[in-house]
Amino acid sequence: MAESFADATAVASLGGARYGVNLSQDWTVMGKPNGGYLMAVMARAAEAHLRSIGVMHPYPVAASSIYATVPDCGPATCEVQVLRTGRSASQVLVHVLSDEQVVVSAQFTFGGLDHDEHPRYSVLEAIDVATFEDCVRLPAINQHGLHVAILEGSEQRLDRSTMAFSRGEVGDVGELRGWVRFDDGTEFDPFSLLFAGDCFPPATFNLGSIGWVPTLQLTVYLRALPAPGPLKVRQSITVVHGRLVDEVCHIVDSEGVLVAQATQLAQARFA
Repeated sequence: MAESFADATAVASLGGARYGVNLSQDWTVMGKPNGGYLMAVMARAAEAHLRSIGVMHPYPVAASSIYATVPDCGPATCEVQVLRTGRSASQVLVHVLSDEQVVVSAQFTFGGLDHDEHPRYSVLEAIDVATFEDCVRLPAINQHGLHVAILEGSEQRLDRSTMAFSRGEVGDVGELRGWVRFDDGTEFDPFSLLFAGDCFPPATFNLGSIGWVPTLQLTVYLRALPAPGPLKVRQSITVVHGRLVDEVCHIVDSEGVLVAQATQLAQARFA
């Protein structure tokens, strides 16, 4: 059974503003840590450091990561720099170091979140997706024999109508819709929502992209504490220009509340 997401993102103080983490093999894609997982690890380090200096801003409300290189699994260090603390929010910078070299960095805004406050204004369209049971669970070993370990720890189900890539078809709509929940029954929290914003396969698969789609930069906004239950996810492509792709992800909880949205810039190759 996969290591729980909470255990896989746990950090331990190394003194000062440095925190140790063991990057887990269970939250990888083809052996490399998932970008949303790495963002959650950095957020855990940031929250632990804020708490250690008496700042009670418990949740990340905005995060933006850049991936200079992909770290290997195993021991790594998070180095935290507090940029500002205020009454309602604090800003923090975190670096992940491997062999004392920065491999990933993220900026965070920390503050508070609740579930009951409703949006004052929204033009977000409802996510039209088949029921959880009618969607197809993605296997951890794909049709090419590649291991996607995050699909053992998280149950991801896609609407059949958005799975042209699985049938070897190239379509003209770059969108995936479906559901995600943790396989061990753990409910999502603001830290694991960062993972949810980067957990689905690339929607470029439906446009004919081939191979790995590495993330250059990932930004996630958190809107509310999620209600218990699986999350509904829509991941769509806005623009493909050359090899650069921007992808937008909206995440809605079991009560229909938008709890997170993510945007990433990635690289893709096309046949």
